[in-house]
Amino acid sequence: MKTDLELALECAINVYHQYAIKWPIDDYLNKTEFSKLLKETAKPFLKNTVPPNTSIDDYISKLFARADGNHDGRLKFTEFLTTLNLVIIDAHNRSHQHHESHDPRPDAGHGHGHDHGHDHGHGHGPRK
Repeated sequence: MKTDLELALECAINVYHQYAIKWPIDDYLNKTEFSKLLKETAKPFLKNTVPPNTSIDDYISKLFARADGNHDGRLKFTEFLTTLNLVIIDAHNRSHQHHESHDPRPDAGHGHGHDHGHDHGHGHGPRK
């Protein structure tokens, strides 16, 4: 039986291929394919990760620009993984902000953010 993480990783590969072969038929995502992929498969998730006062389209454009490392206007699979990484980091950070804003402790949420450069009990290893 596959673990949840195995299924999620397989799903990421399958979704990438499903959208990368639309138009033109290749193994890349152009900006339109990328936007469509996120809007059709991750819209509820995006709504929770889009920064305040930013539209989903602007957020997607920024993600695309940050991931397009070689600036060729399309994302290969490794660049797509960079995008997933950025979205997951945004979601992780927002989950802490949301949690801290509802924390009943008097000192919660006041300058006690996380420094992700060290292990703080979430199973993350040190950054290299």
